[in-house]
Amino acid sequence: MGLLNTSQLPIRAAKWCLSSLSTQKSWLSARSTCLGDKNILLMGPPGAGKTTVGKIVAHKLGLPVIDVDDDVLETAWKMPVAAKLAAVGGRCFLEEEGRALCNFSASGCVVSLTGSNPLHAEAMQHVKQSGLVFYLDVDSEDILQRLTSMKVNRIVGQEEGVSMRDILLYRKQFYEKWLDVRVLCGTGDIVEEVAEKVLKAVERYQKSDEETFISTRCDSAGLSKQKIYFSDVVVEGLAPDGGLYVPKNGFPKIGTREWQRLVEMSYPERALVLLEKCIHPLDVSALDLRTMIFKAYGSNFASKAVAPVKHLAHNQYIQELFHGPTASFKDLALQLMPQLFAYCLPLMCNYLILVATSGDTGSAVLSGFSRLSGTDRHRTGVLVFFPEGGVSEIQKLQMMSYREGNARAVSVLSDFDFCQRNIKRMFGEAGLTGHLAVEYGTVLSTGNSINWARLLPQVVYHSSAYLDLCRDGVIKFGDPIDVCIPTGNFGNAMSAVYAKQMGIPIRKVICASNHNRVITDFIKTGQYDLRGRSLMLSHSPAIDILKSSNLERFIYHVSDGNSHLVKDLFTRLDRQQHFQVPEPLLGTIQQEVLSGWCSEDDCLAAIQRVHTQTGYVMDTHTAVAKFVADRLQDGSCPVVFCSTAHYGKFAPAVFKALQIPNIPEDPAEQLKKLELIASRPEMHREMIKCLKESAKRKHSICEAEYSVLVDQVESMIQDSFLKVM
Repeated sequence: MGLLNTSQLPIRAAKWCLSSLSTQKSWLSARSTCLGDKNILLMGPPGAGKTTVGKIVAHKLGLPVIDVDDDVLETAWKMPVAAKLAAVGGRCFLEEEGRALCNFSASGCVVSLTGSNPLHAEAMQHVKQSGLVFYLDVDSEDILQRLTSMKVNRIVGQEEGVSMRDILLYRKQFYEKWLDVRVLCGTGDIVEEVAEKVLKAVERYQKSDEETFISTRCDSAGLSKQKIYFSDVVVEGLAPDGGLYVPKNGFPKIGTREWQRLVEMSYPERALVLLEKCIHPLDVSALDLRTMIFKAYGSNFASKAVAPVKHLAHNQYIQELFHGPTASFKDLALQLMPQLFAYCLPLMCNYLILVATSGDTGSAVLSGFSRLSGTDRHRTGVLVFFPEGGVSEIQKLQMMSYREGNARAVSVLSDFDFCQRNIKRMFGEAGLTGHLAVEYGTVLSTGNSINWARLLPQVVYHSSAYLDLCRDGVIKFGDPIDVCIPTGNFGNAMSAVYAKQMGIPIRKVICASNHNRVITDFIKTGQYDLRGRSLMLSHSPAIDILKSSNLERFIYHVSDGNSHLVKDLFTRLDRQQHFQVPEPLLGTIQQEVLSGWCSEDDCLAAIQRVHTQTGYVMDTHTAVAKFVADRLQDGSCPVVFCSTAHYGKFAPAVFKALQIPNIPEDPAEQLKKLELIASRPEMHREMIKCLKESAKRKHSICEAEYSVLVDQVESMIQDSFLKVM
């Protein structure tokens, strides 16, 4: 399994592993920033306007234009395309069209392909060598209207009994297969608007070296250093200066008519469109991204909808984010993030993913990385640290169920903040990271939400919740909603802020805390104060966090990228355990987010009250959100609660809330008893399965000392990468 010969590690590993990231960056920085003599190939269904768009784009760019129908096929056949189709029939037409295209040769042109060219694999492989394929993803209803008005009669497959809608649906798979860049067209876009979007897509591709990332603590001198791309931040996780990576130019803004196109799409389709806009195709190709997304959000989710929105009562809705394999919202990111990580890995190193968890991240990251295969899995290890007394018994058993290959979970006799703080310390110690590279050929990375590839997929489900409400007729696009989120490390809340930045009309992000209310206190006062503050265990352990990592991204966002301020504040937090933001900035923060907290008794009472009124059983974190929203949200617009985990993960607390006596000791029996009581949502089958697998397994427990955690890291590397050559 391992890739490195240990006898040669001291010299060769140092050269390969310590320079692997910079080697990757050198390759990326050398990537072409212009199309050169490549063709701009316009692909799309009949009626997409390829010919007219091609002429406009060619004129704007000062390039020759070629229309395959008029300039290639009819020239070769000496007859109109419609006559050829009528003469030979659809199947023969595709073959003859393909042969003609295989003889096509041009460079530096705008080429409008036919709607049927992508159906011939050999022809598309040939023509794609000459340029980049820009897919005009036009709304089907717009196309049907155009084709009806044009009375088109020369479309392959157009025959009695076959609807044009079926033809378009069948062809879509071929367009998705061959595209390099999607040009998403809004509902009702005219050809001039489509052409403008093509030009912007070409410009984005040409300026790929501008789609970079910076640290939240990066000073002006740092901006002149080597450029950091998506591929880099996925692998590195934490910036070298201790800050968190963010896109230098922010998030892409999506127009209303484009959002409306997404309303009827499935969750994977929405994810694909949104993430294509956030990940440059030179970092991850469109086809590879599609493969990853459809693998991430497939049969491994219990609900076909992936993250369905359910009506609770009045103007309140619940987005169920617990249908993934480990029954928590972390699956929405961690079924995709490991694939992105493996895709972006430099060639010659092993990687150890370090994760601190307050409960849900641990099993989710172990599940996600366990789905990697082949060399990717063998080169990647996962080590999870969790607080021994700070997670539920079922969460602990879930983590214990992943013990195969390069995966391990270790409990620490401390709290989540200790685990997270010491993982960050490891990243910052050059002596340690250098030693691991030289001795073992291994580089450290992280799977926590400080890693951009963990946070980015979460933007999708906030967007999807809004689109579901549009699809179901609850709102029209443009109407506001509020989102209430159980908040600990601030990653979930930050992803909602980013969804708003992309164009989702979120009025307020409501941050809901338990009695560890450091976020609530900060948003109300502008003071982040950890002095003399001890973590208190709660019924909602996933938000038992005092030092919120992603708050750094939020302050960077609301301060308009003031990295000097961010660095000063968080350096002060590390050294003095507190900071105070300036008064004007506090005003901006309070315009963006609301905050409130929930006591332990109020949390349990919320579970009991909702179950009595609706039959729905919330988990403890969702109950925190429900209680806070009831106090802060005015009911003038819908509010969506992020239901971050299945209630079964916190069975004892739910039993207590519902006042059910005689709780079984065995976690599996607890879930069986709960299943008899709760009518909705349904019990999570995968959770029951993993409890059976892990019931008899024991786990490692270590002291709360930095050196002990380092020993665990070194032991993990030795077991994972050095025993298998």
